[in-house]
Amino acid sequence: MTSTPGTHSTPDVETTSDEDVTGWRRMHPVTPALKGWKVLVAVLAIGWFQVGENIEQAIDLLHGRAFLLLLGGILLIGLIGFGYSAVAWRVTRFAVTDEAVHLRTGILFRQQRQARLDRLQAVDVVQPLLARLVGLAELKLEVAGGSGSAVSLAFLREADAEALRAELLALAAGLQRPGAVAVPPPVEGDVPEVTGPPAAPVPFEVAPERQVYELPMGRLVSATLRSGAVPVMLLVVAGAITLAIVSRDISAAFVLLAPLFAGVTFVWSRINQGANFRAAISPDGIRLRHGLTESRAQTVPPGRVQAIRLRQGPLWRGPDWWRVEINVAGYGQGDQQQRDTVLHPVATRGEAMTALWLVLPDLGVQDPAALVEAALVGLDDDGGFTAAPRRARWVDPVGWRRHGVRVTERALVTRSGRIWRSVDVVPHERTQSLGLEQGPIQRRLGLASFVLHSTPGPVAPRVNHLDAGVAAALLDEQSERARTARASATPEQWMRAVGAPTREVPDAAPTTGLEPTTTPGLATTPGLATTPTVATTPGIGTTADQPTEPPGPAAPPAVGAGA
Repeated sequence: MTSTPGTHSTPDVETTSDEDVTGWRRMHPVTPALKGWKVLVAVLAIGWFQVGENIEQAIDLLHGRAFLLLLGGILLIGLIGFGYSAVAWRVTRFAVTDEAVHLRTGILFRQQRQARLDRLQAVDVVQPLLARLVGLAELKLEVAGGSGSAVSLAFLREADAEALRAELLALAAGLQRPGAVAVPPPVEGDVPEVTGPPAAPVPFEVAPERQVYELPMGRLVSATLRSGAVPVMLLVVAGAITLAIVSRDISAAFVLLAPLFAGVTFVWSRINQGANFRAAISPDGIRLRHGLTESRAQTVPPGRVQAIRLRQGPLWRGPDWWRVEINVAGYGQGDQQQRDTVLHPVATRGEAMTALWLVLPDLGVQDPAALVEAALVGLDDDGGFTAAPRRARWVDPVGWRRHGVRVTERALVTRSGRIWRSVDVVPHERTQSLGLEQGPIQRRLGLASFVLHSTPGPVAPRVNHLDAGVAAALLDEQSERARTARASATPEQWMRAVGAPTREVPDAAPTTGLEPTTTPGLATTPGLATTPTVATTPGIGTTADQPTEPPGPAAPPAVGAGA
């Protein structure tokens, strides 16, 4: 059984032709060198795997004429790779208009892509190790179009990438471009004053930011060693040693090298991706910076976070650490899910609450800290949760007391897991669809599982083993709440919510009844200096309490989902 709230889908690719688009630009001239070496590395790797099994044959290739032929072949392939990259660079161009980013690529088969700015989900500035050494960066645009919808501009000067990111975020917010300024030439003697040609348009200023939290390297390493992969690695090593001793043949232990290598790779990727992790707030969204060998600077605009999850493994129970993850349309595909959907890799409980306030500063209850506390560690009906009935112990004898759901005026909160704890929060306006699941044993016990479908990502909200009648009523009520919340949600061009001048209605007065508020501690920036604050809609949820500021961690401005 599935229910889908009323939505209006809009294509993410402009159908207009780009014949009238001007201002086409190329990537940085060093781009072919940064991309061409990958072909050479791939050829060397293939060659190594081919001859690596026969060491004697590989040594023979290092002598005489065979070595010269091998070296010449490598150089030829390298030249072909770099030449192809150079030709691809010449035909690759991009242009930015008020509505979209246009990208032309392809040598034999031409391809044109147009990423609509009003559907922009995130903008990332990525610096691989080699690009960072020469001061270049890749700009990645994520739009709400599923897998393959991202647009990559690689590579640009780092300063140009930062300026282009500020421009795209401002245009995506619906702001006007700053006007051009005419600069008169110098006047000498009696020569009449002549106005010079118009200067280039004034670029958008980079919005200011205020750092919210930072992850210490020691905590990251300690938490990674406490993850489930490390005990598995220790068991693999112990098993390899035992197998070698029992069989009296050390080669038998090499069977376990593959899982051991996978464990080491997992530990390294967690440390490499989480190093130097910092989060900040700004008028254009949530800014995340992280990475050791590859530096990434993510910007998630207001309202683009679809769901948020806080989870904790058993080995993190002592220090009370939590991993905070989010769903963002465009993210969540393959390796990208592990890298780009993390709001905090290893958060204390206070930092986890702060990360939640970044996304949803108003939970729609009088005491949000108590609600989050009950969600993190509570059982049964603690904190006003609707819990699984006692008969659910027959299908989940360990975790049935943790299954629960609570609906507030702004969001649906679910909790689960007795050993691996998990808390999911989904704003009503971000609900994609709803469903009920019921197996044969659940049907006999009068139970059902409530499922809320979100965009692809690590967060998959569901509440298992609720009373069947309660789950059915929740399905109907939540579908209506989602429709009502979507009708009053912030527009895609979020600066309209605070009455900022936009392209369609220049210098328009606010029409939504919302008051603009400036970000605390941030200087005013022309064109992109206010953060929208959206009033809650009374009567949506089952909780009649009025929202107030949460005690404990300071609640940052509304820059997340539903802001």
